[in-house]
Amino acid sequence: MSSTPADPRRTQSGTEIHAVYDAASAAGFDPATALGAPGEFPYTRGIYPTMYTARPWTMRQYAGFGTAAESNARYRELITHGTTGLSVAFDLPTQMGFDSDAPIAAGEVGKVGVAIDSIDDMRVLFDGIDLADVSTSMTINAPAAVLLLLYQLVAEESGADPARLAGTIQNDVLKEYIARGTYIFPPAASLRLASDTFAYCATELPRWNTISISGYHMAEAGATPAQEIGFTLANGIAYVEAALAAGLEVDAFAPRLSFFFVSRTTLLEEVAKFRAARRIWARLMRETFGATNPKSLMLRFHTQTAGVQLTAQQPEVNLARVTVQALAAIFGGTQSLHTNSYDEALALPTPKSARLALRTQQVIAHETDLTATVDPFAGSYAVEAMTDDVEAEALDLMGRVADRGGAVAAIEQGFQKAEIERSAYDIAREIEHGERIVVGVNRFLAEEDEPYETLRGDPRIEARQAERLATLRASRDTVGVERALADLAAAAAGDRNVLPPMKAALRRRATVGEVCDTLRGVWGTFTPDERF
Repeated sequence: MSSTPADPRRTQSGTEIHAVYDAASAAGFDPATALGAPGEFPYTRGIYPTMYTARPWTMRQYAGFGTAAESNARYRELITHGTTGLSVAFDLPTQMGFDSDAPIAAGEVGKVGVAIDSIDDMRVLFDGIDLADVSTSMTINAPAAVLLLLYQLVAEESGADPARLAGTIQNDVLKEYIARGTYIFPPAASLRLASDTFAYCATELPRWNTISISGYHMAEAGATPAQEIGFTLANGIAYVEAALAAGLEVDAFAPRLSFFFVSRTTLLEEVAKFRAARRIWARLMRETFGATNPKSLMLRFHTQTAGVQLTAQQPEVNLARVTVQALAAIFGGTQSLHTNSYDEALALPTPKSARLALRTQQVIAHETDLTATVDPFAGSYAVEAMTDDVEAEALDLMGRVADRGGAVAAIEQGFQKAEIERSAYDIAREIEHGERIVVGVNRFLAEEDEPYETLRGDPRIEARQAERLATLRASRDTVGVERALADLAAAAAGDRNVLPPMKAALRRRATVGEVCDTLRGVWGTFTPDERF
């Protein structure tokens, strides 16, 4: 029997952590059925037979700030230092579908990411980078289709074959209603836009991952690991159902679905979380949706280390936190990884700190033995028991979402948001009372912190972007733009796929804000229920 301490510790999801695990701890654990081999259903041990023994995960460092030219310089530097995939951060106006000169954008241009207003900015952002040979992830949701089409247009201008373009758009607006807030349209219209994107990419951009269904932002808002995967997979069900309702065959789009999760410092539970998520999704896709293509059953995911766990106090300690978090993601079988910079709790990462974050991954990949064997935790009594626990809790949450009518109905009822807020409150209370130790914050304090070099944005960016927009509007074919936007509005009001007319408008140099305003005029905007 497993030994239970008098005051048992508990996982982030609330289940008991035993002091000792043995065969009885993983009751019902049958390696032949629960695990399988790596690369085989239910993919508990990873989605590829060889995993990192053949090649390491993609080191995809997230970056973007200020102008397109500044971000381009950072991307070139990251590539020089060994980054194998780019990940673009957009500023808040771009994420909300507003141009930089819109009154609502004042004070936010270029602050939390790069400002992209038109194809002109996208050309600068990727100047000198061969888009046919690089994999690019774009963290963009409500206007994801707009930014994807700008990327495709720029790639085509450089001679790249769209069939070779590889990357991911986040395109997960459901989690925006739950935890983040950068939504534009009502849920039904957002699902329509996502489904149109699935259909467009199936023929035009076959290597592109059309959505990255995200638990990361829910976790950053306070979700437990079980809530993170439970609510994320429930959202995944909603996207699959929307695509099926639009007439798509499951095996035509499911292979290009991907996921995005956080990796915390609680290494064992995080490894269990990733394993449980793969197992749930594989069974769900096969047994509920009838998928037969093995790639439709594989939960492929990107991981980012936990930004919310970084501290402004003693920021060098974040290097240790990020290393542990990176190990959890790698032991858990991630396909790509971003490691946060140690100074991100203070300001934008400096070039030195961004380089150190990348070096953390490179040390793990090339100086340890973690790439020598597949799924080293397989069969661990502790990890297998934790995997079962996380899976059970996540399935319970998914059932509670289903009982409320599915992810969209549960969102409208405020269910997921309330559950996450309750967990966030518990975490804050535990830290405040010293029940949860955070080094440098409520234990092991320093008398004073040293001053640190920080990177601050240029306050002149907003004016410069406004000047670029004025030049663009004065030099383009205004009548052609207006006609293209009218065609987009007609498609949005009917049942045509909106991406082809959207691409035509963007090619004529319509701006991101103009395209989104056109869709707002047809679909309206989402206003949250004040009761939740």
